Amino acid sequence: MSASETIPSSTDVADDGYVFEATDLVKTFGHVQATRRVSIALRKGEVLALFGDNGAGKSTLTKLLCGVYSPDSGAIRVGGREVVLRGTRDAEAHGITVVHQDLALAPDLSVLENMFLGHEITRRGVLGGLGFLDRSAMAERTAAALHKLSIRLPSVSVAVKDLSGGQRQAVAVARASLWANAGILMDEPTAALGTIQSDIVCELIRSTAAAGIGVLVISHDIPRILDIADRVIVLRHGQIALDRPTGSLNRSDVVAAMVGLTGTDPENEEDNR
Repeated sequence: MSASETIPSSTDVADDGYVFEATDLVKTFGHVQATRRVSIALRKGEVLALFGDNGAGKSTLTKLLCGVYSPDSGAIRVGGREVVLRGTRDAEAHGITVVHQDLALAPDLSVLENMFLGHEITRRGVLGGLGFLDRSAMAERTAAALHKLSIRLPSVSVAVKDLSGGQRQAVAVARASLWANAGILMDEPTAALGTIQSDIVCELIRSTAAAGIGVLVISHDIPRILDIADRVIVLRHGQIALDRPTGSLNRSDVVAAMVGLTGTDPENEEDNR
């Protein structure tokens, strides 16, 4: 039986208000324990910031949550049901997708073509059998996805290479929301962007959450992401050093947790969940 047959679609899973709940995730590479019993949950409509220094375990955790890696131990639940993610397609089946730092866009293709890359809609009947695309249906769904997130672009026919950095990030997020309707994991969305474009991306993150999609944001841009996040988790040495709502946090609190000055340094705790 294939993985797609064993994993229910996101519409088949009970809606308990969470995109996912992960408990005690452990991942080891040789002698390096990248994540050490990490428990993390993302609610629908929430912006969750994930901070941590280089090597803290952020990328490994994200890959566990989207099926790129399998945990050595621990569990991931969707709709209260434990699931096994064997790849990103499995995560998408549960409504979860990732926007990588490099965006994974094809610059020479149009916005429309990028939105449906790998998911093309073919026409019905003989023409579909010959590989003809239903561009009208694709354009309609693209326009709806952009409108849902309040994204404005010159045209869906414009090549991605002709868009600004902020606009390219918007296309990547819109594509993610088209194929994953529960949660989006974003890796350094404001990296290499100027101030104005970074602010546009932050507005996009908030509008995505307002549409009911949970957003997990990995970033080194602490002040800007702290401004838009509902909750913050800080990883240090593969463990959670801080998990609090942003209303009671400032930049100094986050930095202190990252460098181990909070009194909850995982290096000094046997079990920090």
